[in-house]
Amino acid sequence: HLDKAGPYAAEDADITLRLHQALQARLAQTPSVQPVLMDIEMPLVPVLARIERQGALVDAALLRVQSGELGVKMAELEQRAYALAGEEFNLGSPKQLGAILYDKLGMPVLSKTAKGQPSTAEAVLDELAEQGYPLPEVLMQYRSLSKLKSTYTDKLPGQINPRTGRIHTSYQQAVAATGRLSSSDPNLQNIPIRTAEGRRIRQAFVASPGYKLLAADYSQIELRIMAHLAKDEGLLHAFRNDLDVHRATAAEVFGVALEDVTTDQRRSAKAINFGLIYGMSAFGLAKQIGVDRKQSQDYIDRYFTRYPGVLAYMERTRAQAAEQGFVETLFGRRLYLPDINAKNPALRKGAERTAINAPMQGTAADIIKRAMVNVDNWLSESGLDARVILQVHDELVLEVREDLVEQVKDEIRQHMSQAAQLDVPLLVEAGIGANWDEAH
Repeated sequence: HLDKAGPYAAEDADITLRLHQALQARLAQTPSVQPVLMDIEMPLVPVLARIERQGALVDAALLRVQSGELGVKMAELEQRAYALAGEEFNLGSPKQLGAILYDKLGMPVLSKTAKGQPSTAEAVLDELAEQGYPLPEVLMQYRSLSKLKSTYTDKLPGQINPRTGRIHTSYQQAVAATGRLSSSDPNLQNIPIRTAEGRRIRQAFVASPGYKLLAADYSQIELRIMAHLAKDEGLLHAFRNDLDVHRATAAEVFGVALEDVTTDQRRSAKAINFGLIYGMSAFGLAKQIGVDRKQSQDYIDRYFTRYPGVLAYMERTRAQAAEQGFVETLFGRRLYLPDINAKNPALRKGAERTAINAPMQGTAADIIKRAMVNVDNWLSESGLDARVILQVHDELVLEVREDLVEQVKDEIRQHMSQAAQLDVPLLVEAGIGANWDEAH
């Protein structure tokens, strides 16, 4: 098919050159973003090509077994749903579902679709389940298993390349606005890790005989970046002294000694730490940790009293975003926020949340991209029998010859932790296993 491939490749090259000529001039007007292109993105291109070409070994037989098991679980959930509804219906049909939930069972209509029908979206089912209705809970479980089955256990075996016997995902550098890599065919970035079923899918990603998988990921990288950007003494202290940051936060917010923090208090503090990074409201936090709105506002107020640097960072970032229309990562990557001064308060609030989160998520993305280039350079110079096979968010997965695993593990942790110089150490955790789940 050279007659097709030739013109296609030529057009690719031609359009890319024209784009280069058009954009190069614009890039020159904003010199601060140039290093993002030249030092991070361009050196990453050949690295990603190697990872894609390498591919990951997947156990198709194991996935087929999992598909069968998911099918059985879904059938059980279907029967439970019929029993709760008092009749059989198509769980995948929003129309039939709406009729059962709202007309037959009389549940409150929390929101409507654009066409004015009562909504059966995930968030609505979640809210109804919270109010104690059993059917929405069953439907949510059914949907999550159905998605795993159709997206992964049924589909991955068909995506194995017959020539290499491996799955070769495609990484995109310019899709996610924050600078994170995304992947497609298959998308490996959103295999759920919180559920047992999601982790089982990771078990199907295996090492070749004589090799092991090594998974290395940054520990709490966004919180560490927050400490660096906000220059908050309390957070800096916790990370520099290798304290359990959620426990330290709990001690501050609940006013107890570090050693007296309960499991529940630590869990609430964790929700506050991560919630604030994502710009969560007192209402959202209250829902997550199961307290009333007033209580949760009180926690947030106490957090800001204890960590004034974080509050100042947030206010500074909001103001800066409103003034210039964009925010930047530590390395100069920009995220533009067209809605930051919108009249509509919901749009504006959304843009403000993004403004606070993007420098953290974007800096984390920049750091792992820099780490990937460093690791790739080291691997090619060392000539060791090891290669990167996957990148997911803050994690790199390598396939390493068994006898080299410990040596490679130490080196990888070092290269990753040195990918940026922050005011707090970058901690890298690494694990080893016969499959991705074991290594993680």
